Amino acid sequence: MHLVVIKFSSLTCATCQQMSRFDRRLVEEMGLTMVDVKMQDTATYKQYRHILLAQYPRKVGMQWPTYLVCQFPIETYQILGEISGEQQPQTFQQQLQAILALPEA
Repeated sequence: MHLVVIKFSSLTCATCQQMSRFDRRLVEEMGLTMVDVKMQDTATYKQYRHILLAQYPRKVGMQWPTYLVCQFPIETYQILGEISGEQQPQTFQQQLQAILALPEA
């Protein structure tokens, strides 16, 4: 099983940019891969759009940034958990650890 953290963010989101200072490092320290999907990057967004829409069919209630922890490969992905909105590094790491501790992970 390969776990990937998909970050849906925007170049115009200050919180997204602030969290980029630590999110990838913390994800990789936990042995996971992170994919950063910026909404302005049309090609990458199209590749991962179906995963975002599975969680937020109309993007209603979605916060910036949204991190979806998924089991891959992409063709048969499963969303295991989510971290949304502004987080401090320690809280982000704790939430990620909690998702990984779930029985499905």
